[in-house]
Amino acid sequence: MASSELASVKVSARPQTDRSFYLNALNLPASAPFPIITRDHWGPMPEKKPSKPQVAENPIADVFENRQPSAAEKQWAEKTLAPTLEKSPERPIGAPTGVNLDEHGDARFTTISGVPIRRLYTQADLPEDWSEEKYLGYPGAPPFTRGIHATGYRGKLYTMRQFSGFASPEETNQRYKYLLEHGGGGLSVAFDLPTLMGYDSDHAASEGEVGKCGVAIDSLEDMEILFGGIDLEKTTVSMTINSPASVLWAMYLVVAEKQGADWNKISGTIQNDILKEYIAQKEYIYPPAPSMRLVIDTFEFGSKFTPRFNTISISGYHIREAGSTALQELAFTLYDGIEYVEWARRRGLDVDDFGPRLSFFFNAHNDFFEEIAKYRAARKIWGQVMQERFGAKNQRTWLMRFHTQTAGVSLPAQQPMTNIARVALQALAAVLGGTQSLHCDSYDEALALPTEEAARIALRTQQIIAYESGVTQTVDPLGGSYFLEALTLQMEKGALDYFSKLDAMGGMVKGIERGYPQKEIAEASYQYQRAAEAKEKVVVGVNEFVIEEESPHILYIDESVARQQSAKLKTLRARRSNDEVRRTLDALKKAAAQEPEVGTNGNISPANTMPYIVDAVRAYATVGEICEALREVYGTYTEVSIT
Repeated sequence: MASSELASVKVSARPQTDRSFYLNALNLPASAPFPIITRDHWGPMPEKKPSKPQVAENPIADVFENRQPSAAEKQWAEKTLAPTLEKSPERPIGAPTGVNLDEHGDARFTTISGVPIRRLYTQADLPEDWSEEKYLGYPGAPPFTRGIHATGYRGKLYTMRQFSGFASPEETNQRYKYLLEHGGGGLSVAFDLPTLMGYDSDHAASEGEVGKCGVAIDSLEDMEILFGGIDLEKTTVSMTINSPASVLWAMYLVVAEKQGADWNKISGTIQNDILKEYIAQKEYIYPPAPSMRLVIDTFEFGSKFTPRFNTISISGYHIREAGSTALQELAFTLYDGIEYVEWARRRGLDVDDFGPRLSFFFNAHNDFFEEIAKYRAARKIWGQVMQERFGAKNQRTWLMRFHTQTAGVSLPAQQPMTNIARVALQALAAVLGGTQSLHCDSYDEALALPTEEAARIALRTQQIIAYESGVTQTVDPLGGSYFLEALTLQMEKGALDYFSKLDAMGGMVKGIERGYPQKEIAEASYQYQRAAEAKEKVVVGVNEFVIEEESPHILYIDESVARQQSAKLKTLRARRSNDEVRRTLDALKKAAAQEPEVGTNGNISPANTMPYIVDAVRAYATVGEICEALREVYGTYTEVSIT
């Protein structure tokens, strides 16, 4: 059928099946082959050619496909859209190949995750029973699509954090004071690789890495220096540490104790998310089961002794940085949360005791609306899971609290100043999505740790959004957008589909052992890289709009930090009571080897490792010594092949 004939097509408003409706609209016989364009595919679209001849693709076919458009929308499609497309066919953004073409060779538009996007969204793209009361609700009330606080940011702005840590504790302490003096609302600690892997700075495995990607912390002495002059009862602190999380958290608690702070009043978050390490970041030490045991120990300890401190930040950030789609980040992160709750309940813990202290950590990538939809779907799903799957009674347990960080993986080394614009858009998406806490990456992220200037610009970006843009003055300002609501529902459906697959495998630990989430992410990462190399996805300054440029000034960390840390360790080991260190480490190993059971009479399990780790920290045992004691009990983990 020629496109010039479309304007005269008379479309019946009578309800019909999708197939008959479409065929009638185009005056085709019932036996005609039916061209199907899948619109609910998540992830990069496969490049396939039709296996049998099909009718020529109609330029307004998608208006009728799997939808019941209103009479007005049909008329617009026939009288306005069709003639426009005849004169000026749509052209993809990027190379007209691969992901940018549908099976008929026409332009296809997709999110950064490869999800097809319609040219126009209307009521016809929402469920027939869609209503504000059922699907949206109100802020601070189920289903929490519009946010967990009734007043949004009008009562309290999001916490402005800067992820920071470099070189020595002394230097990082000065950077923290600088950030707080310039308006930062909280601190977020970046540790160096040896600390993340549970090694001291003088260990052979630490060579060349001390202080390079974060601050080097070897002992309680270093933690005391790191937070010297900073009131921990008044400053919220987030610490990005996973396998040795119990150890670093114990050090933090002892420093707060030495400052005279009340453990009941200190607030912050320890990342402590070991599952995403096996899935994405790979900074694990012990096998999954004992690692999960250590995490649950912190849940139990925290619910008893630190009621305002979040004992986990279930992290999708690193899953996305590894190359996942937005949907995979959402689904795997939430299912990690489900797995932690399942393990805690097996211990005998009440979900309403530890549930209010579960927090989440998401990525803010470049695709503006996809990211906002992800956050909205996350809140809705988590509230449902806590009520329906786990029977939580406390409304605070239903609430998803999350921190957001802009996407480091999206920030190229080429033309780094353009990253200021990327970070601003990503941060705006996080705020419009309702984040409780935000960190903006510095524009020189791909080159080195941030300079002081770059860190200040990142903080100012948050402040401009908060104080100048106006987006914090009303709650969920994009709520009710046909496009955003349709994306949110697609995200929700896709995540629940992943849940079903993981449930069938026996949970996330079983899925990790099979390599399932790792394979899914690897495939998504490959497909995006292929699209970028083919210029189907445009990356400004990298594969388009390229210039010759000089290398910018960066922060360089030399080997003097390693020498300084090693000298401190030598002095510490000579000064402390090594007999006391051995005693506390032996007690820790004994507790770690026991099977923990739920505590009685309001006490925690006698085998909970946290009190023993705190004792070892007070004796100035080092990170490496404590982790080595646990290695002796649990062994170490080697990843399964996913090929």
